[in-house]
Amino acid sequence: MTNATTNTLALVRNLGILAHVDAGKTTVTERILYATGTTHRRGEVHDGTTVTDYDPQERDRGITIFAAAVSCTWDGHRINLIDTPGHVDFADEVERSLRVLDGAVAVFDAVAGVEPQSESVWRQADRHGVPRIAFVNKLDRAGADLDAAVASIRERLHPAPLVVQLPIGAEDAFTGVVDLVRMRALVWADGADTAAEGPVPDELREEAHGRRRLLEEAVAELNTRALEEFCAQGSVSEPTLAAALREVTRTGDGVVVLCGSAYRNRGIEPLLDAVVAYLPSPLDVPAVRGTYDGTEQERAADPQVPFAALAFKVNATSTGRLTYLRVYSGTIGKGDAVWDAGARRGERIGRILRVQADRHAQVDRAVAGDIVAVVGLKSARAGSTLCAPGAPLVLEPPGAAEPVVSVAVEARRAGETDKLASALARLVEEDPSLVVRTDPETGQTVLSGMGELHLEVAAEKLRRSHGIEVNVGRPRVSYRETVGRGVSGLVFRHVKQDGGAGQFAHVVLDVAPLGEESEGFEFRSAVVGGRVPQEYVRAVEAGCRDALAEGPLGGHPVTGLRVTLTDGATHVKDSSETAFRTAGRLGLREALRACAMVLLEPVAEVTVTVPEDAVGSVLGDLAARRGRVTGSTARGGAAVITATVPLAELFGYATRLRSRTQGRGTFTARPAGYAPAPAAASVR
Repeated sequence: MTNATTNTLALVRNLGILAHVDAGKTTVTERILYATGTTHRRGEVHDGTTVTDYDPQERDRGITIFAAAVSCTWDGHRINLIDTPGHVDFADEVERSLRVLDGAVAVFDAVAGVEPQSESVWRQADRHGVPRIAFVNKLDRAGADLDAAVASIRERLHPAPLVVQLPIGAEDAFTGVVDLVRMRALVWADGADTAAEGPVPDELREEAHGRRRLLEEAVAELNTRALEEFCAQGSVSEPTLAAALREVTRTGDGVVVLCGSAYRNRGIEPLLDAVVAYLPSPLDVPAVRGTYDGTEQERAADPQVPFAALAFKVNATSTGRLTYLRVYSGTIGKGDAVWDAGARRGERIGRILRVQADRHAQVDRAVAGDIVAVVGLKSARAGSTLCAPGAPLVLEPPGAAEPVVSVAVEARRAGETDKLASALARLVEEDPSLVVRTDPETGQTVLSGMGELHLEVAAEKLRRSHGIEVNVGRPRVSYRETVGRGVSGLVFRHVKQDGGAGQFAHVVLDVAPLGEESEGFEFRSAVVGGRVPQEYVRAVEAGCRDALAEGPLGGHPVTGLRVTLTDGATHVKDSSETAFRTAGRLGLREALRACAMVLLEPVAEVTVTVPEDAVGSVLGDLAARRGRVTGSTARGGAAVITATVPLAELFGYATRLRSRTQGRGTFTARPAGYAPAPAAASVR
C-alpha cells in the first residue's frame, strides 16, 4: 500500500448515529451536515425539512424509519454517516447498518438518560465490536442533568464513561462547554453558528480542574502509557490524554462522553472533532474475513488488492434498483464486472453514486473504505457479497431477526392481485425483516414483520409508492411450541416397498426440553457399534429439523428441545439417506405428539412514562393485559413503570394509554423473548 493510499484511508470515517427514538439523532445529523457546509439551512424534524428523513412517512410521523446515508467533510476528513432508526420495530435497519460501520455516535437524552432502545442498540453495537463515543443531547431542556445521564450510562451499559466536557450553564442558560482535554471554553452566542473560544470562566475553573483530574485518573486505569505518565509526573499531558482516549475508544474499554444541544446548534463542532480524533478509520479496524469453498480468507483495506464489498441495503423502485455497498477492499469503476459470490453469478456496475439521502452525485470509482450506492445490479440483495471475478469471497451477512407479528393483506380491487404480489416482493427485497407467505389453510397472503408499526409502514408504502389499496387484517403474533416433558425410547420404523428399491429406516429417539430459558434445537447421537452409519445420522438430524416447522398444538414452529438418537437399524439394500431423513421427520412428529407440549407467546419489555396521578389506572390496565410489573421509579414528577407484557396484548395500547393519561403518557417496547402462553392463546 502506498503512502498516498494510506493517508487517504486514514482520513475516512464510517459512522452511524444510534439512539432511542426522539433522543435527537436526526437533529444531530442535520446539524453535522450544516456545520460541515453540506447544507446551507438547518433542517427541522417538526417542519419535515430534514435531509435524512426524506420519506413522506418519516415526515408525517416525525420519526426515522429507514437508515439514510450521507457524506460530508470536516477538517480534511471524509465522513460517511448513516442516520439509523430509533424505534424498536426497525431494529433490523440498525443491524444492517452496524454491520458495515467502523464507529458510531450514541445519542442520549440529558433528561431521560439511557432509555430502553438506547440499551438495545448499544448491545447491537457490542455484538459487532463497533467503537462508540457518546453525545448527551438536549442539555437546554428543563431537568437536564449531565451527571445523571452519565451515571445511567455507567449503570445500564457498563462501559467506563470518560466525560471530556463540563457544561457552561444549565437548562435554558446552557451556553457552552469547557473542553477538559485542552482546558478551554467554547461558548455559542444566540444565533451564532460557531463557538467563541476562550479561557475557562473563573467560576468554573476549580470544578474544571477537579473534573480534569478525575478524567486523567479514569484514563490512567485503562491505558498503560497514561498510567506511566500519571505515576511519574502526577498528571497526564494533553497529547498523551488524547492518544489514550483514542486507544480506549477503539478497544471499547471506555466511551468518551460529550454534551450539547443539537436543536440550538451547540456542541456539534466539538462532536465532529471527537469523531475525527477518537473513532477509527478503515485502516484501524481488522481486515475483513470471509470464506469461499470452505477456506477462510482476509482482505485488507487496500485499493490495490482484489475487490470485495458487502451490500447492506437495497432500494427497489419501478425505474431500477439502488444497491448500497460498503467497499472493504480493492477498487471498482463504472462498467466493471463483479461477481455475486452468494448467487454465483456475474453482475456489471452501471453507475456509482455518492449518497446524500435521496440525492446522489455520480463518481467515477469507489475504493476500499467507501460507502456508496451503485446502479445496475440485478440479483444482489441485502447481505450479498460482491467481489472480483477472479478472487471470490463470501462475507458474513447481517443477521435477520425472526418476525413476531403477522397480518393478512389483500388487494381491495380484484384486478390488482398480481400487482400486489409484485409490490410485496419488492418490499421484502428492500427490507429482509419482512416475510411474505401464503397461509396453506386459508389461502390468504400473510405479511409478517417486527411489530405493529412496522406492518403499518409497509401497508402505507404499498399505497403511496405502489398505488395499491389493501385490506389489512387484525395483527396476529407468531407463537412457538416447546417441550414441557419429553419422552424416551420412541421407536419409529419407516418401511416402504412399491416396486424396485424400497425404503427402510429404524430409529429410536429421546426427546427432552433444553431448559427453561433455552431456545433452539440440539441433536445428539448416542448410537454405538455403528448400528447407524454416520451419513444416516446426519440424515436423521436433517429430518428432525424438517419436523420443527410445525408443532402438534397449532402448527407453530417448535423450539427449545434436544433430540438424541439412541439406537437404530439398517437394511443392506433398502436403507438410504432419504429413508432415514423421512424416518427422522416422521419419528420426531410422532414423538412430539407423545410429549407434553407448551405453547409460547412473544413478550415485550414495556417502559411506560406517566404522570404520578395516573399510575394506579395504568398499573390496573397493565394487569388486565397480563403484564408483570418489574419496576417503578420516579423521574421529574413522572413515574416510569417497567413491565413484561405479552405482545398480543399491546395492540392498540398507545390509544388506551393516551386516553387514561389525557395524552400525557408515553411507552416504548422491545422484544424480550418468549414465555408460556395460556391455553386459550392457541385458538387466537
